[in-house]
Amino acid sequence: MEERLEAIKEKLKKYGQEHLLNGYENLDEKKQKVLLSQIENIDFDLIKSLYQNTAKEIKKSDAKVEPIEYLDKYKLKDKFKYYQEIGEKEIKQGKLAAVTMAGGQGTRLGHNGPKGTFDIGLDSHKSLFELLSENIKNEAKKYNVVVPWFIMTSDENNEATIEFFKKHNFFGYEYNKNIFFFKQGKLPMVDTEGRILIGEDGLIKQAADGHGGVYEALLKNGMIEKMKQMGIEWIYIGGVDNCLAKIVDPVFMGVTIDKGVIGASKSVVKANPKENVGVFCKKNGRPSIIEYTEISPEMAEAVDKNGELLYGESNILCHVFKLSAIEKMAVEPLPYHSAFKKATYIDRTGNVVVPETPNAYKFEAFLFDAFGELDDMAVFRVKREEEFAPVKNATGVDSPETARTLYNSLYKK
Repeated sequence: MEERLEAIKEKLKKYGQEHLLNGYENLDEKKQKVLLSQIENIDFDLIKSLYQNTAKEIKKSDAKVEPIEYLDKYKLKDKFKYYQEIGEKEIKQGKLAAVTMAGGQGTRLGHNGPKGTFDIGLDSHKSLFELLSENIKNEAKKYNVVVPWFIMTSDENNEATIEFFKKHNFFGYEYNKNIFFFKQGKLPMVDTEGRILIGEDGLIKQAADGHGGVYEALLKNGMIEKMKQMGIEWIYIGGVDNCLAKIVDPVFMGVTIDKGVIGASKSVVKANPKENVGVFCKKNGRPSIIEYTEISPEMAEAVDKNGELLYGESNILCHVFKLSAIEKMAVEPLPYHSAFKKATYIDRTGNVVVPETPNAYKFEAFLFDAFGELDDMAVFRVKREEEFAPVKNATGVDSPETARTLYNSLYKK
């Protein structure tokens, strides 16, 4: 143990992170082991590089940006049935699985617990998890199959999520047979001087590595291998907060297969040219997302011959990928983006610091940064009022109230 501790001290000295052991002697033996293991698994060179990048000005990309082709679900005409039949064939053969990214807490909604357990205020009082499970099961039932459900949690909410599902008998799924839980990765948080933070529990303060971590998490947790054993070939990936997500969608799958691509995304048209959303495009000939901060007013207003916005396809985090694409994207490192957040931590003197303003950086990868690994992808436009009712804010836009209104309107219709 002493030899191990000395080696860790040397490593920390090399990177100027000696403070991580300041409270070591005050921890019980179990926590001491956890802390040492955490330190040994930190990629200090990566953390140093990510911190240094926070001080750099974000440079405008010099990539060649072009509009991306898309198909509108409601303009397919005779092709609708054609695509539907292609997709139905795959679904009937049990080749589709669903992945829901549910690593977050419902803090912004004033909810104490995993976001997926949140009740959006329907008369039925169904949680987001229950709404999604019904969505999957009701559609799969049409094809006499069970669509396996893989749920990505986090260290923060994994236990509570599984307990919630147990309490509700897994909404008809069978634990570890056709419903599986796996954790997303984490990265240490650092202060404005690049020092890694220690949390109130005396351990490294870490934050989830963003939805871009889903690919690597599927691989590292053995979920890709499990999917192979089950004969899965296509994976739907989406967030937990969209109560209208159409997860089992034969037309969407049919379009993807017919186009001969290994990845596809749904989109909704921008509410207006100035809406602050990322939109699909091509960068240097490959599929990508361009953030609203990167779009010039001219690009935002540009329209095609039919009066449609050239850059009007908003990303709604609803994707389908070939399993081979997931494997490819899981081993290719994604760039990390920094976010300046408020983080409670223990300072060098052992005092708990509760900040009133942002004081620390967290680092996360974005799922769509992997799109550049694909030669091409299909973009499928759907109607916002039928497939996109996210619950992100306590009030106002994308709140329980707006989601409830859209849900009730759709299902009454």
